[in-house]
Amino acid sequence: MELPELYKIYLQHPQIETDTRKLQPGVIYFALSGPNFDGNTFAAEALAKGAAYVVMDNPALATDARCIVVPDVLQTLQQLAKYHRQQFSIPFIAITGSNGKTTTKELIAAVLGKKYVTYATTGNLNNHIGVPLTLLKIKADAGMAIIEMGANHQKEIASYCEIALPDYGLITNCGKAHIEGFGGIEGVRKGKGELFDFLRANGGLVFRNTSLEYLDGMAKGIASQVTYGTDNATYLGRPVMDGVFLKVELGGNEETTINTNLVGEYNFPNVMAAVAVGRHFGVPVADIKAAIEAYNPDNSRSQYLQKGSNTFIMDAYNANPTSMRAAILNFANAALPNKALWIGGMKEMGTAEQEEHQQLVALIASYTWQSVILVGKEFKGLQGSYPWFETSAEAAAFIHTHPPQNSSILVKGSRGSKMELMVS
Repeated sequence: MELPELYKIYLQHPQIETDTRKLQPGVIYFALSGPNFDGNTFAAEALAKGAAYVVMDNPALATDARCIVVPDVLQTLQQLAKYHRQQFSIPFIAITGSNGKTTTKELIAAVLGKKYVTYATTGNLNNHIGVPLTLLKIKADAGMAIIEMGANHQKEIASYCEIALPDYGLITNCGKAHIEGFGGIEGVRKGKGELFDFLRANGGLVFRNTSLEYLDGMAKGIASQVTYGTDNATYLGRPVMDGVFLKVELGGNEETTINTNLVGEYNFPNVMAAVAVGRHFGVPVADIKAAIEAYNPDNSRSQYLQKGSNTFIMDAYNANPTSMRAAILNFANAALPNKALWIGGMKEMGTAEQEEHQQLVALIASYTWQSVILVGKEFKGLQGSYPWFETSAEAAAFIHTHPPQNSSILVKGSRGSKMELMVS
């Protein structure tokens, strides 16, 4: 089947599903396969549950006229998504970076949503499957599209750009993340910089944080740039901490104060990115302020929780040396009583794992805490005098018998550490 013909079928059934457990009648089921499963084996089940069509790449399992056999299901999904994207002339904004990209995406979507019908990546569906699925959810009424792109190795962002064809782009930062795949900070910058490379080659526009000098070098040669930051920028702001919450005072011609529900000064660039994108696309400052102030983080991203007598700062969706250091320093300087740390291991550190965790323990030891709990095999033998548990489930059992009282607790760790199990 040729792509235009498949696209006509998609327009009649514009819902895609890749998991038969979530399948609703009328969808197109794409039988994706992975290291431990073969989606083709679920084709009959998908049809029985009401799928309109099944796109698959094993003809031996195609037993129905509604089975569309293609050479490669994943490649077809990506090609269909690109074809769909090419039907739109609206702005497509791509966002990547080591830290803060999901929060930045959510803030920008909230701001642009004040003026435009805005479609954005759901959650963090930002990989080789999530990017095409995001594109295929965009409907004809769209005025803006925001595509989040994650990566842990070279050429990944470049491949997503070839599918999403962004004309605007933003890199939040380039920190020590996915070191195992990128091979160090220079590798991170090269990998994330593939977004700017695409925009440079295709006459796109970048939104750039002037506080990060390396982004200036990465953006060289791109004619169209909109800048934000504390100085030397198109859109100026200043972070002010109100207890644990961030306030942003906008300067220049935009003078106002935005009172956010975000914990930590490290969220300042994320807010300013939303301000810059919103202003560039003509969203009034009052609407930007309202959108950001109404945004409440969830899913363990800069969340502020009150449970019993304890206050939790839940920042446990992900972690790397850069975000971990920022969170701990911010927490150390926060005006909070009885501060404690529950810290989980950082994943994908490769050969730098021991060194990075040793440095983290040294940073923790340079401050005085009511208590510290370390979780994960990454800390084994490095924990010093701090209680250590191999899993968060073991740590949770310890907490159950040694419950904290009247404490302020920062919970931070990589997603694989499952630190949320400790907060109940």
